[in-house]
Amino acid sequence: MTGDRQAMLFGLGAVALWSTVATAFKVALAQMSPLALMWLASLVSWALIGVLVARQGLLGQALRRGWRTALWAGLMNPVAYYLVLFGAYDRLPGQEAMALNYTWALAMAFLAVPLLGQRLTRLDVLAGLIAYGGVWVIATRGAVFDVAFADPLGVGLALASTLLWALYWLLNARDPRPPLVAQWQNFSVGVPVLTVLLLAGPGMAWHGWTALGAGVYVGLFEMGIAFVLWQLAVHRVSRTAKVSNLIFLSPPVSLLLLFLVVGEPILPSTLVGLVLILGGLALQQWQKAPAPVAQP
Repeated sequence: MTGDRQAMLFGLGAVALWSTVATAFKVALAQMSPLALMWLASLVSWALIGVLVARQGLLGQALRRGWRTALWAGLMNPVAYYLVLFGAYDRLPGQEAMALNYTWALAMAFLAVPLLGQRLTRLDVLAGLIAYGGVWVIATRGAVFDVAFADPLGVGLALASTLLWALYWLLNARDPRPPLVAQWQNFSVGVPVLTVLLLAGPGMAWHGWTALGAGVYVGLFEMGIAFVLWQLAVHRVSRTAKVSNLIFLSPPVSLLLLFLVVGEPILPSTLVGLVLILGGLALQQWQKAPAPVAQP
């Protein structure tokens, strides 16, 4: 099997898993707080990635160096990013939070201007206008001339999560740590912080087997296995565009699962807004010539 074919299979596996997490978020958050879900999922992911780090012989390196970066990176991801993201899912229908979260790639392009000195092209600006037009449609639930959002805090949290995610990856562009080591170290910082927050806030509580299963699922797949699969895809493919475009398969599947499992009726405003967001992202990617994959 060629490297590109392996990369496509790994990428499809990651996208398939990411397509299910919006449903898992809503199932878990129906029975537990965002903080409790964050703690459980992070603990599971920390244990899983720790096993992978040890199996690859990277544990010694992970224990010796890289912690100065992990101190601030772990506070951004997982702590700040997922708490904000879960807060958005707790307040909004899963379809809206999921769609709004897909604007992170545009947020990264705009933040790269002041942080990395990059320039925006006309297509970047046009893509942003189209995609954030979709955000407006979703936020107003189709009442585009009415500035009264159905849940302004939920919309704000969803958009803030895109800024945090984009900022995290821009600041980590020159991170010399191997991806698995970086992920494990970040969770090693995040889990104790989340434990303190949980004990100081709602405290430990039993939320039932369904909540436990959903939390473990999020930790294993959204934060764990999907990350590993995506890293394998990116590192084995000859051109990043071949796998990056796979992410466009995820939203339709997520909407279908939210409808079938959670019972969310699919709002026409979500469909229109999602088409605009994905159209803007496609336009942004279309302008860029494919480049060889660089080792992060």
